[in-house]
Amino acid sequence: MYKGKNILGLIPARGGSKGLPRKNIKPLLGKPLIAWTIEQALASKYLDRVVVSTDDKEIADISKKYGAEVPFMRPKELAEDNAKGIDVVLHAIDWLKENDKRKQYDLIMLLQSTSPLRTTEDIDKAIELLFLLKEAKAIVSVCEVDHHSLWVNTLPDDRCMKDFIKPKIMNKNRQELPKFYRLNGAIYIAYCNYLQKRKSFFGKETFAYIMPREKSIDIDDKIDFKLVEILIKT
Repeated sequence: MYKGKNILGLIPARGGSKGLPRKNIKPLLGKPLIAWTIEQALASKYLDRVVVSTDDKEIADISKKYGAEVPFMRPKELAEDNAKGIDVVLHAIDWLKENDKRKQYDLIMLLQSTSPLRTTEDIDKAIELLFLLKEAKAIVSVCEVDHHSLWVNTLPDDRCMKDFIKPKIMNKNRQELPKFYRLNGAIYIAYCNYLQKRKSFFGKETFAYIMPREKSIDIDDKIDFKLVEILIKT
């Protein structure tokens, strides 16, 4: 609880990941990948409860072993490749509201298990930021882009690059260009009623929590996984 508000931590983890099969429970330096996020969430000063949403019994069992709750199994249709993440979040809110009368939650924080470099400090600072900004209803984590967006373009069939770089940025150094940011997938937090109304974490009352790039790897494949191992060791 923070500032009188109950906050739910939700970790989505389906069994059918494609880029790196079974990645949510793949061992990362001696612990299943999902365990890193569970431990970060459980150590938070402000999260009242940590719940894993999964369709997979093995993931559910491992999550419970590391201290998370799995009060329901995610419906099959919400674990398909085309399922939307926001629907997974809304399902958890609705299920707990209908089936668990112990406590109702004012806010929900989505923590993807594929962002193990995010820390408990990041979790708590994002929550504090939401309450610091009076107009905020949601906070989403971002980081500066690895490669500047103004240096990116499509190519014609003949691969001619005469229009690849806009004239106004030609020969400029990176430091002279405006900063661009990307979603890093590590933290999403919002008031439940804001999500239910908008069906999205994004809107005019959503603000950014900025994280460094070295903590912003979202594991999708073997290269990401190996890079995270190296960064944790160093």
